[in-house]
Amino acid sequence: MTPSFNLLDEPWLPVRLQDGQVQNMGLLEVFARSNDITSLAETAPPSLVAQYRLLLAITHRALTQRLTRWTDTDRAQWYHNGLPLDVIQHYLEHWRERFWLFHQEHPFMQVAALAESPETRDKKKPWTQISLAAASGNTPVMFDHATDTAPTTIRSAEAIRALLGFLQFTPGGLVKVLRASDKAGALANSAAALPVGNTLCQTLILALHAAPAAADDLPAWEQSPPTIKPLRDSPTLATGPNDRYTRLSRAVLFIKEEDDHIRWLHFAAGLALEEDTNAPDPMASYRASKDKLIRLTFNEGRALWRDLPVLVPTGRGQAAAVLDSAINLHAAISFDDVYQPVLVAGLCSDQAKLLRWRAEQIALPCSLITEPDKAQFLALQIERSESLFTDLRILATSMLADTLPDSSSKDTRTRARSIVDAGPLGTSYFAAAERKLSPLMELIAGGDFGLANNYWNTALRSSAQQAWLELNKVMGRSAQALRAMARYEGRLHALLNKQVPREKELIETET
Repeated sequence: MTPSFNLLDEPWLPVRLQDGQVQNMGLLEVFARSNDITSLAETAPPSLVAQYRLLLAITHRALTQRLTRWTDTDRAQWYHNGLPLDVIQHYLEHWRERFWLFHQEHPFMQVAALAESPETRDKKKPWTQISLAAASGNTPVMFDHATDTAPTTIRSAEAIRALLGFLQFTPGGLVKVLRASDKAGALANSAAALPVGNTLCQTLILALHAAPAAADDLPAWEQSPPTIKPLRDSPTLATGPNDRYTRLSRAVLFIKEEDDHIRWLHFAAGLALEEDTNAPDPMASYRASKDKLIRLTFNEGRALWRDLPVLVPTGRGQAAAVLDSAINLHAAISFDDVYQPVLVAGLCSDQAKLLRWRAEQIALPCSLITEPDKAQFLALQIERSESLFTDLRILATSMLADTLPDSSSKDTRTRARSIVDAGPLGTSYFAAAERKLSPLMELIAGGDFGLANNYWNTALRSSAQQAWLELNKVMGRSAQALRAMARYEGRLHALLNKQVPREKELIETET
C-alpha cells in the first residue's frame, strides 16, 4: 500500500478562527496558527473531546522530549507568548511516518495486523461501526436509514474524526472478534471537563498535564504496532495521560477506496484499558455518594450547573485533574480574564446502549476556582436549591395523591410521584433558577455573601412558585384538584418561608 493522507498536512481538523470562520487544517498548521484559532469546531461532543486529547498528547510529548520537565512558570510564559512551535514542529516531523492514515505498517490510530490475521482479514464491517451517531447492527438511529450490507462512503477526514471519538467513548460490551467482549473506552459514560482559553494555544496550556513521572507514558503512535497477541491479552493499566488519551480501545483498520474514501473496515477487540481508582482520567470528575465516588455523566434532564460543586474546589467530590492544572496556572500568573470558561462534553451510555451526548460551556468567575471559601459558598447555595426542590417535590406528590382514589395507599403515592416527575415541576424550577445563576456567582466572586444569600433566596422562591403554578395548570380545574390546591397553598408558603425567607421575614425571625 502506498502511504496516503498524512494528518500533518491534509486538512482534516475543524477549527474556528478569530473572525468566526471555520476551516479544516492539518496538524502542522493547527499548531502554527494556535494563537489565531479560538477553538476546535467539531460538532460531535465525543470527537471534540478526543481531538483536544490528541493535541494535548502531542504537545506533552513534544515538550517532554525537548525539555524533560517544566514548571507552572514555564506554562505561564507559554500562555502569554505562545507555544514553542519549533519544538512541536520538530516532534511532528520526527514522527511523520506514524501520521499516515493509510500505511502498510503504521496506519494512524489503527492496527495493521488485522489485514493479515485469519480471524479478521476476510471480515469487513461498515464504517458506521465506529460512528457513535450512525445506525449500526441492531442500533438504528432516527433519520439514518443506512444498512450494514450497503453502507455509504465517508471521506478520510470524517473517518479519523469519528474514530478518535469512538476509541475514547465506546462502551464496553460484546465484540466477538479475538475476544468475546471488551472493556470500555477511557471516557465511556462520562462528562469530560476542559478549561478553555481565548485561543487554542491557551486552552492547551491550561489543560496540559504535568511533566511526566513515567518515561513509558507514550501515545499510540510512539508505541510498537500492536500484533494480534496483545489484542487477546487481559486489560492493562494506562501508563499515564498520553496512553489514556490515545488508547486503541478497539482494533480498527480502514479499507481504502478511491479518492481516500472509506466504506469498510476491519474490526476487533483492542488494547483493553483496566481502570485504576488511584489514577482516574484527567478529564473525569466524580460526585461523592454515601460510600464511593461516582463519575460525572449527563443525566436526562439534569442541567450541568447542578453539579458545579464537583467542578470547583469544595471537597464535595473530585474535580477533573485538568481543572487543577488550570487552577495552578491561575496561581502562577495574574490573569486579566475575570472568567474561566469550562467546557463539559461527552456521551452518556447505559452498558452498551448509547443514550445521549451533550456539550455545555459555563463561565466561572476565576475567584470561584482559586478561592476555596467562595467555592464552598457557591456549593452551599446550589445544595440549598436541591434541598428546596426535594421538599417541593414531596409536597407536590402529596397534593396530587389527594386528587386520586385511595389517596393514602402506597401505590397511589407512587403513581402520584411518577406523574409529578413526568410533569413540568422539575424542569420549570431548575430552568428558572438557572437564569439567576450568573448574577449569583458574580455576587459571590465579589465577596458579598449576605447579598448573595438574599438574592438566591428570592430567586429560588420565585422559581418554586413558578414551578408550582405550572403543576397546577397540569392538574386541571376539577373539584378534587381545586380543593387540593387550596389545602396545599398554605403549606407551600410555609415551606418557602422556612427555607428561602424574604429578607424582611429573615430579620423578623432573628429578632
